[in-house]
Amino acid sequence: MSRPAPDKARLATAIERHLGRSVRVEGLGRLSGGASRETWAFDAVAEGGERAGLVLRRDPAEHSGQSDRGAEYALLEAAGRCAVAVPAVRFLLDPVDALGSGFVMERVEGETIARRILRDDAYASARARLAYQCGEQAARIHALDPSTLPALPQPSASEQLAQYRELLDGFGEPHPAFELGLRWLEDRAPDDGPPALVHGDFRNGNFVVGPDGIRAVLDWELAHLGDPVEDLGWLCVKSWRFGVTDRRVGGFGATDDLLEGYRNAGGADVDLERLRYWEAFGNLKWGVICKVQAATHLQGIVRSVELAAIGRRVPATEWDLLELIA
Repeated sequence: MSRPAPDKARLATAIERHLGRSVRVEGLGRLSGGASRETWAFDAVAEGGERAGLVLRRDPAEHSGQSDRGAEYALLEAAGRCAVAVPAVRFLLDPVDALGSGFVMERVEGETIARRILRDDAYASARARLAYQCGEQAARIHALDPSTLPALPQPSASEQLAQYRELLDGFGEPHPAFELGLRWLEDRAPDDGPPALVHGDFRNGNFVVGPDGIRAVLDWELAHLGDPVEDLGWLCVKSWRFGVTDRRVGGFGATDDLLEGYRNAGGADVDLERLRYWEAFGNLKWGVICKVQAATHLQGIVRSVELAAIGRRVPATEWDLLELIA
């Protein structure tokens, strides 16, 4: 269960302690999404009236480890130094702040709701360049030197598939499409190459977008080391097109534009069969996640209409997977 909202006085004191500025906190409100992390937006207002838009990212449970938040903070800091579009981090909370485990970063103005990005007139000019910009951002992420990053997991494709097979077996229900997909993916698992930083959730819905295009890449908590094409395949998963199914990349663009942006920003040439592999992998992954989230509701662990609705997406992911491996 989530904690109460952050205490405004403690938050103001933490800002003064870390940034040396006396402020009052206004407009504190929790942003939607992010069941595994709390995201609170607020304004820090100085005595002279100067206003700074900030965001607090913290773990929802009191016992969550500081190392996790420290790792995400360090990733954002490293990404920002290498021209990845990310919010600038301001400070990492410590125990004396009495606000839990988390950090404060700048608030980047723009839209994150994918359906608006894909349909509203305000983002028509952005949609024309988003696929290319995604390629650029992915290439910059994948170029980060793993030796300069915090310790991250490095699961192979085969290890991840074993994890999803175990989850499926735990339900004790037949899912022949997933079984066929697992066998197809296991038989074609790519060889491990030099590990690169993989964002882990690089998709429409995790970008802050303005009329000019991508302004920030958010939600780094699933970052790991592995095959960089995993990020590109995940971006192409049909679920992240939000109904605009004829545009393979996020519902807004074409594969050629994505890969052109990737190459021009220093990324390696991407084999199209390898991209197809990771797209199929992403469909399987999301389908299993939908199944797990539905079970969380059905078993009474967390009663949620949202989780129940996510469970209804399982057949769509099965169909998408079969189309990809046919």
